[in-house]
Amino acid sequence: MKVGLLSDTHGWLDPKIVEFFKACDEVWHCGDIGDVAVTDALAKRFKLRAVYGNIDGELSRRMFPGTEVFQCEGVKVVMTHIGGYPGHYDKKAADVLRRERPKLFVCGHSHIAKVKYDELLDCLHINPGAAGKFGFHTVRTAVRFEINGERIENLELIELEK
Repeated sequence: MKVGLLSDTHGWLDPKIVEFFKACDEVWHCGDIGDVAVTDALAKRFKLRAVYGNIDGELSRRMFPGTEVFQCEGVKVVMTHIGGYPGHYDKKAADVLRRERPKLFVCGHSHIAKVKYDELLDCLHINPGAAGKFGFHTVRTAVRFEINGERIENLELIELEK
């Protein structure tokens, strides 16, 4: 399964990111969608999973959950917007992680791309950074990777000018 991962589009979807995801089977959006036109455009080309973020309005909150827990091949995944990172998790995210014990935790919000393994939870954490034009980030980023059985591999990051 090839997965495209992005967050914090804030209402703007870069065609270069869509191109970066062209071979992906699914795209996961970790919140701060900004405008459902973004998720509508992604859903026309890919199987889409998404969660709403703190800037998302009523429509996004009706369409998507705040946190999603699901199985992708042999990997249990937790996806949310505000999550933090290993050693510094948001309290709500930490509670979900302790309860669900996923192998993969994906979140957004920080506008900083980060991949870090959490040894205590035996879980890979991925934050794809911010894909949109708005915010304090200096580059726009997105991630793609593969899930093959129980393995998460071939992770790639794209960096684009803001």
